[in-house]
Amino acid sequence: MKPSMIRRACVAAVALAATTAPAVAAQSSADSGARGGTAAPSDIGAKARLLGEKIVPHKLSFRGTTVGGLSGIDRDPCTGEYVAISDDRSVLQPVRFYTARIAVDGAGVHSVDFTGTHPLLQPDGTVYPPASAGDGKAVDPEEVRVDPRSCDYWWAQEGDRPKSSEEPVIQPSIQFAARSGAYRGQLPLPPNYEITRDDWGIRRNKAVEAITFGAGGSVLTSALEGPLLQDGPEPTLQHGALVRVTQQSRDGGVLGQFAYPLEKIFTAPDGSSTYPPDTGVPTILAYPGDPSRYLVLERTWVAGAGFKIRLFDATTRDATDVQHIDSLKGQQIVPMRKKLVADLATLGLSRVDNTEGMTWGPTLPSGERTLVLVSDDNFAEDAVTQIVALGIR
Repeated sequence: MKPSMIRRACVAAVALAATTAPAVAAQSSADSGARGGTAAPSDIGAKARLLGEKIVPHKLSFRGTTVGGLSGIDRDPCTGEYVAISDDRSVLQPVRFYTARIAVDGAGVHSVDFTGTHPLLQPDGTVYPPASAGDGKAVDPEEVRVDPRSCDYWWAQEGDRPKSSEEPVIQPSIQFAARSGAYRGQLPLPPNYEITRDDWGIRRNKAVEAITFGAGGSVLTSALEGPLLQDGPEPTLQHGALVRVTQQSRDGGVLGQFAYPLEKIFTAPDGSSTYPPDTGVPTILAYPGDPSRYLVLERTWVAGAGFKIRLFDATTRDATDVQHIDSLKGQQIVPMRKKLVADLATLGLSRVDNTEGMTWGPTLPSGERTLVLVSDDNFAEDAVTQIVALGIR
């Protein structure tokens, strides 16, 4: 949901003005080899073009629920429809997902029609309590993926590191559910994904937002939204940061963990908000047929400048496995290599908003693969639920 509850003045105007910016460079500052990396070779380097977009009506009422907060999306290979998860923490209605038909082709996004919704259930069959309950059982849903083997739903929630020792810790989790929303199980997470009460572990609101299946469903990859506390500070105007990306087997065994180089903050805030700049990885998507290659979305918000959404082509190939390195500070490691695919501000969108989810769509006659993205409106009046389709080659 980040940046959660940020009031964004003039975001639409900034985003529209940004569409006139010059074309982005072929590779980002992270490609230059900072922290031991090397320039991205020909094994990565996808290109993207805008196919179209569609705005979902704000706070659309559907089967007794309020559509919004869509922070993750995936295409269902069993039906051809899409599933999207809402990050409503049972405040408006219980934690839930939606199914939808999205008509996408080379000419754009023609329609978005919701077809169903179900709550995601706890192991005892009940709905999750609201975040305000304070009993430690609330969740913060952020990502959903359809299991390519069973077509069940796997979903990630980032838990909560409390601000006070009097509040309960809610650990992040990756769960799997039946298509009805019934609880089916949980993936064991690596130990360094745990929230602790000291200066170690996952930051508040910077936990597991991104998961993806690769290698035909045999590998589940997760990415943290921001750096672990022990791995160094969050990005600033001067430097980026390293966030951990973990490949696991379906039973939870860690196959490898790698450091992804997050970009530095792109501009200084103008002082119009008390909220500091916010940046991170809200979603990651494996390439079919290449378990080491991913599309990675970086989402940044800065007061007065609005959102910058950038899409990168990245690989774990030749990167250092860091699963047994407690802290990345001062370590000589090789991070994941990445190359800029697109800055959404340069594609001609009506606006650039809080994009948090993405999935592969159908393949076009041209051979391009469609990429479908969704923005999380946080149920705010000045934000939108935007479905965007790109052609990737």
